[in-house]
Amino acid sequence: MTGPGPEETALLPGSARVALVTGAARRLGRHLALALSRLGYGVIVNWRNSEGEAASLVREIVSHGRYARAVRADVADRVDVAALFASVAATEGRLDVLLNNVGNYEPEHARHVTPEDWDECIAANLSGAFYCCYHARAMLEESGGQVISVGYAGIEMLGANPWAMPYQVSKAGLLVMTRSLAEALAPRVRVNMVSPGQLENSVDLPADIPGTIPLGRAGTLEDVAQAMRFLLEASYVTGVNIDVAGGWRLRGG
Repeated sequence: MTGPGPEETALLPGSARVALVTGAARRLGRHLALALSRLGYGVIVNWRNSEGEAASLVREIVSHGRYARAVRADVADRVDVAALFASVAATEGRLDVLLNNVGNYEPEHARHVTPEDWDECIAANLSGAFYCCYHARAMLEESGGQVISVGYAGIEMLGANPWAMPYQVSKAGLLVMTRSLAEALAPRVRVNMVSPGQLENSVDLPADIPGTIPLGRAGTLEDVAQAMRFLLEASYVTGVNIDVAGGWRLRGG
């Protein structure tokens, strides 16, 4: 028996809150989408290239009696993003949580970063988050909702890392945007950020974990979900960034 495809879904209860997770088909995005579903949110699974994984995630959520719908959109493309949120307005009719999870990271030494590399990273990680916030704003204001963006641990005391220059710039910009929108959209909308450090599935996990991370282990996807759940319920918290990093990068750098 085949399960629902990317556009198939269970029914959304009339009282259900709705969350949209960008880049939700795989890795951290998938885990956060599942965590939101377990909290009772109907989940919109945004994907760009991972159609099969998105369909699998929808099937998993629906199998537990929850609502899910997968929608393809490249968040770096402003036309795609406008269409994505028009679809949400027409289909779900509300939005309570926007989770900006997309974070393209392709390690490359700064000497070799091309203008194309730069544009691709900034477009996906920073401009895409802005496009989503822009188009989500009216629905979030109506619901009294919130934005949670996924950042990068240590961004507030950032040192040089020539292997991650565009990525660091995009996440530093995301922090500034988070704080600016937190003030601009208050009191109706809360805007916060959660910043993972070295996770178990990180592409550049240090070889010496105890010597690098004070808490002595790599982070898990669930560690990040815990911080997300805190922000979802912390009604007097806005404009903050929570590092989920076990103390990694406390010394900067």
